[in-house]
Formats: sequence, structure tokens, C-alpha cells
Amino acid sequence: MEISARNTFNATVKKVTPGSINTEVTLELAPGVEVVSIITKSSAEKLGLVEGKQAYAVIKSSDVLVAVD
Repeated sequence: MEISARNTFNATVKKVTPGSINTEVTLELAPGVEVVSIITKSSAEKLGLVEGKQAYAVIKSSDVLVAVD
């Protein structure tokens, strides 16, 4: 796989919650470290996302916000 995004993390699908249009996917990057994504239901089906499947979390840096108190 070749991709231009710089923030790519190996992950395991922890949970898949399908809705009528979108699917919520929880990816575990490391024990206790999770990322949640909302993707289309058809994309989740096409990728064959099920609990335990290996996947990648690809985060486009321009879409990640960082905040502190």
C-alpha cells in the first residue's frame, strides 16, 4: 500500500457499529489506545470490517486538532 498521509497506524478493529447509512468503527492502536471513525456503511462492508481484523488508522494531519486547557 502506498499512501501520501504521514500518520498511518497499525490497528485492530475492536468494534463495528453499523447504522442505516454510516458505520462507527473503533480501532485499537495499542492496549487502551483507541481511535473511532465514522465511515459509510458500504465502505465498511467493502473493507470486510469485523472485530479482530487488522486495519490501518490513516489520519490526515490537516484534519487533526490539538487543544490544551
